[in-house]
Amino acid sequence: MKEAVLRAVKKAKETSKPRNFTQSMEMSINLQGLDMKKTQNRIKEDFVLPNGRGKDVKIGIFASGDMALRAKKENLSVFDQEDIEKFAKDKILAKKIANSHDFFIAQTDFMTLVGKSLGPIFAPRGKTPAPLPPTASLEPILNKLKKTVKIKSYNQSVIHMFVGSEKMDDEMLAENITEIVKFFEKKLEKGFDNIKSIYIKTSMGPAVKLEDFK
Repeated sequence: MKEAVLRAVKKAKETSKPRNFTQSMEMSINLQGLDMKKTQNRIKEDFVLPNGRGKDVKIGIFASGDMALRAKKENLSVFDQEDIEKFAKDKILAKKIANSHDFFIAQTDFMTLVGKSLGPIFAPRGKTPAPLPPTASLEPILNKLKKTVKIKSYNQSVIHMFVGSEKMDDEMLAENITEIVKFFEKKLEKGFDNIKSIYIKTSMGPAVKLEDFK
């Protein structure tokens, strides 16, 4: 399968017109034979790409004290209790913060306040913070989040996801895509028989069909 993926990656890059920004590489999987209105058939996964996303991610953290200081050194967006209370009163600002970050972390003693104040805004967007004890190292969770993409089907039979960036090596992109396909093969009730087709593209480029993905 990897050779077929590699060919599709190369073609997707070759057929994409040059842009004045680095495009993401995207993948669409069309499912079949599943009633996506049934919750048991829906897919929701934070998937760790073996070779990362190929571009920076913006991470916010709800913290205070030593963890807040360490987070600032990692160039994270740091929000304290006062910020949370401000966001709770200003829904437009809260939505802006949620939409402008890829992931959030919360010091464990902030989780209750964050959930109560921001849960209705953050949860539907898949931005519920990952809890972290105040004395824990930030490095492991940051390394994981920087490689993570969200896979969510909602109630649709077509699932779109990021798999990297156009500047990444073709082989690395092919490995990312191959691992995602393997994930779906294991996750779906009938494996590959539940996959109708797979397409790969750059953000603005034409979609290239992945042949021989089984």
